[in-house]
Amino acid sequence: MKAIVYATSHCPECHVLKMFLRDYQVDFEVRNCSTHPSYWEDVKGYGFLGVPVTVINGKAIQGFSPEEIMNEVKKLG
Repeated sequence: MKAIVYATSHCPECHVLKMFLRDYQVDFEVRNCSTHPSYWEDVKGYGFLGVPVTVINGKAIQGFSPEEIMNEVKKLG
């Protein structure tokens, strides 16, 4: 299972989040809300209005929250 990162093209926090995930070798898929506006509906469905949003194990985490992200990654095994 891989993480899903909802992001936009010009979001500095999104860029830092993706670098963090790469550094920790977390497999992830980027869903770019800039190029696919329908992804905003997913973001809103998780209860958020902005990006980045990382979804791991069905849990949505808004913003760059390394500790919370790594706690969910550890559950992946």
